[in-house]
Amino acid sequence: MLSSSGRAVRKLCSSSSCTAASVIRNRNLLLRERYISPLVSSNLAKYSKTTQHRAIPSLFNNFSLYSTTAEASTAAITSASAATANNHLEEASQPNLSDAYSAIELALDSVVKIFTVSSSPNYFLPWQNKSQRETMGSGFVITGKKILTNAHVVADHTFVLVRKHGSPTKYRAEVQAVGHECDLAILVVENEEFWKGMNFLELGDIPFLQEAVAVVGYPQGGDNISVTKGVVSRVEPTQYVHGASQLMAIQIDAAINPGNSGGPAIMGNKVAGVAFQNLSGAENIGYIIPVPVIKHFINGVEESGKYVGFCSMGLSCQPTENVQLRKHFGMRPEMTGVLVSKINPLSDAHRVLKTDDIILAFDGVPIANDGTVPFRNRERITFDHLVSMKKPNETASVRLLRGGEEHEFSITLRPLQPLVPVHQFDKLPSYYIFAGLVFVPLTQPYLHEYGEEWYNTSPRRLCERALKELPKKADQQLIILSQVLMDDINAGYERLAELQVKKVNGVEIDNLKHLCQLIRDCSSESLRFDLDDDRVIALNYQSAKVATSRILKRHRIPSAMSSDLSAEQNIPESESASSS
Repeated sequence: MLSSSGRAVRKLCSSSSCTAASVIRNRNLLLRERYISPLVSSNLAKYSKTTQHRAIPSLFNNFSLYSTTAEASTAAITSASAATANNHLEEASQPNLSDAYSAIELALDSVVKIFTVSSSPNYFLPWQNKSQRETMGSGFVITGKKILTNAHVVADHTFVLVRKHGSPTKYRAEVQAVGHECDLAILVVENEEFWKGMNFLELGDIPFLQEAVAVVGYPQGGDNISVTKGVVSRVEPTQYVHGASQLMAIQIDAAINPGNSGGPAIMGNKVAGVAFQNLSGAENIGYIIPVPVIKHFINGVEESGKYVGFCSMGLSCQPTENVQLRKHFGMRPEMTGVLVSKINPLSDAHRVLKTDDIILAFDGVPIANDGTVPFRNRERITFDHLVSMKKPNETASVRLLRGGEEHEFSITLRPLQPLVPVHQFDKLPSYYIFAGLVFVPLTQPYLHEYGEEWYNTSPRRLCERALKELPKKADQQLIILSQVLMDDINAGYERLAELQVKKVNGVEIDNLKHLCQLIRDCSSESLRFDLDDDRVIALNYQSAKVATSRILKRHRIPSAMSSDLSAEQNIPESESASSS
């Protein structure tokens, strides 16, 4: 990559890559011997070695090795018709353009540059936003006159424009749906002029290891379209940085830089994934979102009209790789599975499963002692992937061992929200101010305001609750006293900031709406708040109501409560500035 200062281009081809190529050739020959029928194999031998190496992955791609059972994987090639297989050999023997050149041809009329103006909330001062910023990303058109890109490209957006390759015109775009967990978003452009000459890209399959892909987009360092070629290094569940979720991702050895986000990774003439993040501190390690995750997102939006999320069983499981542990729970030698250690009370699994259950299989797929299941050809993947690919409210069968006896249950799967939200994109934070006391729900974005090292610099107790505590009831929130806006009414209470609020006048609070209602319905002369560490705040109710208006005016705060609370309580925002 050549920088503006004119440093030398780093060579991408090295002796190590040649060694890797020989490994792949040996692997292809091994695949040929093990899985391809003799009739196809004999015909394969007629072609050059280069054609053979190109054809074998094609055979596997077209005969569905994406089964979750080893038996289906083994039978995939041998059960294919020899005539169809030989057609793929003929295709592979024909000369074709390079992958990079083909990707460019596809991308010129498919990939767009996205210009986003965004403004994030200030969680320490939740009644105002931070200054707006401008970012750029990539996207590509799919069937239905839609543009697919990353969620982080348009997160907290206030204005979005798109531009076609070779065009000086920018067109206004609207965000139709956003899935922050999977880092995907769909944009629409109403101007019909934009769609003239545009080609829709088709979604392909999950590439095999060492298959070549070309990442197309508009990375930083220039204004024109860019193509970077790489090979697939790994396919496994990975932490999605934007949504802090664990979903399947594809690791490639092509650099994915800021601006590449949302661009397609093309294999052949189809999309193999969407570029979305790289590995910090490493060179030429990027990640793309695979087609199954993309289809799950798109299908959910098309069926329900909005993003529906990814399902979870709501379990925390422990591997049973230790022999003594398996014996303790009565597992026979042929049994494999994982130990249930924690269950989300809001999940359907809480109805039928118990701690210390051993989950043996999910939807008939055996779970290994390390929590993995078979995936494609001799690969393994955590069984959470099978769960996440289920549609909301879809049922799954779970076979388990309990007290030495096997049981089978049916569980309804659905997306589950944590007690402390991991992200709060595209929405304003909730808050309520009374007598200068600023109450907010605890969220991870609030903790992120403490800086990049928020895990070490934020209040330890709040941090631990955010990461570990589970909800006990629906719509539950952890309410904290964020800060104290100083006034005579609250002097002496400023040191109680950053503590959790547990009760109002002896009543345990469920969420911020409940706290607001308890304060408004107070009929006693004194109002009492019970906080962490057995701390207490007591206020004269009428004096506190008068002080609230005074404090809001002094700090130029437009309203005593966020718009979501005033809407739920049917309070006009003009009145909420002068009353609590």
